[in-house]
Amino acid sequence: MHRTHTCGELRIEDEGKQVILSGWVQRIRDKGGLIWVDLRDRYGITQLLLEEGRSNAPVIEAARALGREFVVKVNGKVIERLSKNPNMPTGDIEIDLESIEVLNKSKTPPFTIEDNTDGGDELRMKYRYLDLRRQPLRRNLELRNRLSIETRKYLDGEKFFEIETPYLIKSTPEGARDFVVPSRMNEGQFYALPQSPQTFKQLLMVAGYDRYYQLVKCFRDEDLRADRQPEFTQIDCEMAFVEQDDILNTFEGMIRYLFKTVKNMDIPKLPRMEYADAMKYYGSDKPDIRFGMKFVELNDLTKNKGFKIFDEAELVVGINAVGCAGYSRKQLDKLTDFVRKPQIGAKGLVYVKFNEDGSFKSSVDKFYSQEDLKTWADKFNSKPGDLMLVLSGEADKVRKQLSELRLEMGNRLGLRKPDVFAPLWVVDFPLLEWDEEGKRYHAMHHPFTSPKPEDIHLLDTKPGEVRANAYDLVINGVEIGGGSIRIHNGDLQKLMFKHLGFSEEEAQEQFGFLLNAFEYGAPPHGGIALGFDRLVALFGGSDSIRDYIAFPKNNSGRDVMIDSPSAISSEQLDELMLKVVK
Repeated sequence: MHRTHTCGELRIEDEGKQVILSGWVQRIRDKGGLIWVDLRDRYGITQLLLEEGRSNAPVIEAARALGREFVVKVNGKVIERLSKNPNMPTGDIEIDLESIEVLNKSKTPPFTIEDNTDGGDELRMKYRYLDLRRQPLRRNLELRNRLSIETRKYLDGEKFFEIETPYLIKSTPEGARDFVVPSRMNEGQFYALPQSPQTFKQLLMVAGYDRYYQLVKCFRDEDLRADRQPEFTQIDCEMAFVEQDDILNTFEGMIRYLFKTVKNMDIPKLPRMEYADAMKYYGSDKPDIRFGMKFVELNDLTKNKGFKIFDEAELVVGINAVGCAGYSRKQLDKLTDFVRKPQIGAKGLVYVKFNEDGSFKSSVDKFYSQEDLKTWADKFNSKPGDLMLVLSGEADKVRKQLSELRLEMGNRLGLRKPDVFAPLWVVDFPLLEWDEEGKRYHAMHHPFTSPKPEDIHLLDTKPGEVRANAYDLVINGVEIGGGSIRIHNGDLQKLMFKHLGFSEEEAQEQFGFLLNAFEYGAPPHGGIALGFDRLVALFGGSDSIRDYIAFPKNNSGRDVMIDSPSAISSEQLDELMLKVVK
């Protein structure tokens, strides 16, 4: 027997028990007469005790020969600790050690395997199997496991059917770049790894499986960032004989269920915001509504006053920062530098301080009187002590710039609290978006998204104004998932392909299997896909998904632990009929 208990299990109630523990040596403290060894496994840490003159001498000698991360098996009696540690679950007890057996020695690890490690990101990823021994990562994966279990429980309770779909599929031109896999048996042809099981779950609806789900691995060959990996996991779902409200209500129920069961938090009914309002008042299709600072448009109050920057702008818009009128010139200069950063792109920032005495001080006093600035304050609903921050320029660009400034102010004022959650649905997205480079429209969601019936007539004349039966779930400014009601009518699907620039032949070549299926009685259907990695990270209070994945890639898409991707042998290339061109 390697153990009778785990290293996180024993309590004061176990005092007097003879136990066997196995695990890794985290730390040894040798005070001469007393030796303490911290023994760790997945479940926690238990302290072991040896005392000169009382403990067995060979055991003391064996303990002094231990190194960090040695794997050992120990035998001893549970006793009460004289100096208790209230910060650890096993802090009331220790093991009076009677024997030690070294199961395996260890080289000195390249970083400390403790909560606060001294290892950098790349080093810890190279030795990920060591990093995973640390309790913070264990807790992250425990959270991931719990969320996956509760997700399945909820969906099973709603009569969803988990069905696996293929990983080797057909490449399609829409969406992000595919990862492709050469076929040995079909010369010159390739599989693609799925960016989503989209067409398969629609085919399952045609097949009569009216409630499908899958916790599925998906793949996208795109630039990486903190919340994006080349391979990621989705909670992928589809429902038949439903309308948009049925889907929103079902998955709102799931989110509220997960918050309650995993975090013991009661989330109220989710608000719904139209895409147009999200862009107008927050400059983003994923607004963080944990705090206010809604946009206020000032065109009617700022034009024709001699201030050229405002006079020539398509849009003048700002936010009100409550209680910030006391900002120093240095603080205001830092905000100006922030919006001028290349990734934000504003040319400057106008500020107006609403002083406590009721007067105004602004960076445009030369052009606007106190009475003018009072009309601004009224429109902002500002009060003495507030600070108004204003940007101007092309409407779409300036909204995005102000959105970044709003989030920055939220951070500086401590309004984006990681333990506060504000989910919402963003609905009525545009069906199509214009690609300036390709000079054509692309599907904003995907080509199977159904247009609002009342907007179909606009497809020929005003395609950019057609709204989709599409929706996103947003939590704290993060897009957690999105979906849509699908097109289930073959004629409408062909019309959609036409407006996306597909010829009939191209549509048949790429999606003929789906169009053919629609000829055999496709029911009305729709679905959603939630980013499981993002959801877990959100529940864990982090912006990065990497520490919630057991073996992630780095920012270059590499697995530095196994050195992947890597070259393959010339024999393999020949077998696949491929040639590397340098």
